[in-house]
Amino acid sequence: MAKKKAGGKVRQGRRTRGKRLGLKVSGGSKIKTGQIILRQRGSTVRPGEGVGMGKDYTLFAKKSGVVRFGHINKSKKKVSVV
Repeated sequence: MAKKKAGGKVRQGRRTRGKRLGLKVSGGSKIKTGQIILRQRGSTVRPGEGVGMGKDYTLFAKKSGVVRFGHINKSKKKVSVV
């Protein structure tokens, strides 16, 4: 029976892919209903009018229109579809 654990590969089982987070549609561009606007961790950007939030904090369009970014107050950002 071996007294020492096998050396093996250092990165064994820990090479995960990126989660593809971030902005998918820029401000001022046209968007269709159901299209993803932003994928994020936590509610750093809040949904405004015409925008819904999924359970993983993904923001998506509830109606077709133009994407607009703005502020709720100095620290909180929001996105809406007009």
